[in-house]
Amino acid sequence: MICIDILNQEELENLAKRLGKLVGAGDILCMTGDLGAGKTTFTQAFASGLEVEEYVTSPTFTLIQEYDGRLPLYHFDVYRINHVSEMEDIGYEEYFYGEGVCVIEWASLIEEVLPKDRLWMEIKVTGVESRRICFDFTNEYYEGMIKELLAI
Repeated sequence: MICIDILNQEELENLAKRLGKLVGAGDILCMTGDLGAGKTTFTQAFASGLEVEEYVTSPTFTLIQEYDGRLPLYHFDVYRINHVSEMEDIGYEEYFYGEGVCVIEWASLIEEVLPKDRLWMEIKVTGVESRRICFDFTNEYYEGMIKELLAI
């Protein structure tokens, strides 16, 4: 696990945009964090790094939004899901194992259906604008991506 401290929203957005430039087809980014921590803000900037021109909104009531960019972006918000079986209704496997990039807010709620290989990211509020972001990776591919992102 690698954690970094972010001082303000601009730093958060810069980090997210850089990560959006590094991801490839089939990548899965699982996000957790309290309400208001910045998951959707991160996703909006991440989408910019993927060259998505459309405005990204939180798909809280639809569970998923699709966007076209350098790669398709599949933005999930599973906060309101009542049972993991609801993921079957939206055909999640097509997205998880497709040619796009998945960003899943509140991913811990559906952990049992997530692919084995994925990048975990937790955003913790540490101040009015400051955040602590922790990345946890399931394989060397994602570890290398985060090390490149943070120039470690």
